Amino acid sequence: MIELEVASLGLDKASNTPVVILREVEGERVLPIWIGPGEASAIAMELAGIKFSRPLTHDLLNTVVRGLGSELVRVLITKVVDNTYYASLIFRRNGEVIAVDSRPSDSVALALRAAAPIFAEVELLDRTAVDVQDATLEPGFAESGPGFETAGQMEEAPKEKLRDYLKRLNPEDFGRFEP
Repeated sequence: MIELEVASLGLDKASNTPVVILREVEGERVLPIWIGPGEASAIAMELAGIKFSRPLTHDLLNTVVRGLGSELVRVLITKVVDNTYYASLIFRRNGEVIAVDSRPSDSVALALRAAAPIFAEVELLDRTAVDVQDATLEPGFAESGPGFETAGQMEEAPKEKLRDYLKRLNPEDFGRFEP
């Protein structure tokens, strides 16, 4: 497992879809994960330190977890299947470890609130991560975004075409996400 941190939150210009950029704590590779606007807003608000008088969903879940005597000890991003990422929330309560299936976007939003570390499987990073040192876009590449439809859904694309696209990504090429 490799520990990751939230490097930034952006907006994919090609699909107009929010993207959370996770970066290795001890490395340069980044793992972009396309997420929904609601989860992007929850992550952005926590990163910006914005608090509301009433708890939002991820704040509520964090409060419930602590109120039940549990703690979120880590988030694991475990696999990607058909362009869908999978994650697990790892809780500890009274010495017992409990794993709960979760979307990575919700996991990241909760991890930020609970100050819990985020990890990804090494194989996942080897297959899908982007090395920042090699990440440069060809002119106009982001606008066309091979393998993406305008609705923000990935169309069926050869794995190598997608891999080439991801290798050329640079976190700065994503627009800034504004909640």
